[in-house]
Amino acid sequence: MTSHSPASETELAEIVRDAAAARRALAIRGGGTRGLGGAVAGEPLSTAGLTGIALYEPGALTMVVRAGTPLAEVEAALAAEGQRLPFEPWDARPLTGANGAPTVGGMAATNASGPRRIQAGACRDAMIGVRFVDGTGAIVKNGGRVMKNVTGLDLVKLMAGSHGTLGVLTEVAFKLLPGVEATATLVWGGLEVAAAVELMTAATGSPFDVSGAAHVPAGLGDGPATMVRLEGLEGSVAHRARGLARALDRFGMPRVVEGPGDWAWLRDAAGFAGRAGAVWRVSVRPTDGVRVAAALPGAELLFDWAGGLVWALAPEETDVRAALAGIPGHATLVRASPAARARWGVFPPEPAPVAALSAGLRARFDPAGILNPDRMTSPAET
Repeated sequence: MTSHSPASETELAEIVRDAAAARRALAIRGGGTRGLGGAVAGEPLSTAGLTGIALYEPGALTMVVRAGTPLAEVEAALAAEGQRLPFEPWDARPLTGANGAPTVGGMAATNASGPRRIQAGACRDAMIGVRFVDGTGAIVKNGGRVMKNVTGLDLVKLMAGSHGTLGVLTEVAFKLLPGVEATATLVWGGLEVAAAVELMTAATGSPFDVSGAAHVPAGLGDGPATMVRLEGLEGSVAHRARGLARALDRFGMPRVVEGPGDWAWLRDAAGFAGRAGAVWRVSVRPTDGVRVAAALPGAELLFDWAGGLVWALAPEETDVRAALAGIPGHATLVRASPAARARWGVFPPEPAPVAALSAGLRARFDPAGILNPDRMTSPAET
């Protein structure tokens, strides 16, 4: 089978045009670290040759990056200027065991967002411009270097989380944030899920500018740990930590952990790495985290986004979506055996109106159906 690794956007467009004319499917690959979605039977198409920071303006807090650029390269360039991506992208390698390097395109295509989402928004919220090649081989540009430059159909947001089914990203523009001078995590021990969700709800509704709120029932020390993170200037963090502890004293007095703490471990669900079972990402209303815990008594859970994101390690034979029926939200199967993926599907079934809209978009951007076919196929569509 022919594999492709274009060195330029123009070369990529030619490859896609030829594939569309011959109706040859293309399996798009960035760093190969996430493994989300169904298997794609197609010619491998790597974005590894599309690398480099095309534009970086620290004074304007903007950066334009080619899609195949390793994320570590971007983070190093930002750290040198005391800046960062706002959304704290999660790294799938602890779960998948992949040896590759996460890329900017893969991060954007999966809308990879971490604990800071509750404060700074998701990956899609930081994306202000994209360039991509659609399924006809046309080069498309949308957005720019400032937020107000987006007009008409917002293709920037549409491409985030599309998993390469609408186009092959070649370049992404981001808005940035200043770096963090100090970090403090307030940790309460021994809380049950209901109390932890109540605490996290109160913390995120407080005026203390919380940048992370999570609950770990097991895996960090001797018992449950409920964590609330504060970031910013050193004096501000210390002041806000004292104020938040006082405001939440009905839950007991927390211990304070300086520095990054366990947030990367939580962000990447590293506690589930190498362990038997299927790993799910369940997105619900934060206050429904308690209902998720009650519905999945046989699963091990991690609560992020103040309870709005629940990582679940469950036996592969468990129908997690059926167990959660009646709880608004959706569940994505992140890691499982091929048999479990085939049985449950990676992505949840879409309601008929949404499925029709999705099909219409795919028909518009990829009329020959060559870009990552079956990557986002749901159980209802198989």
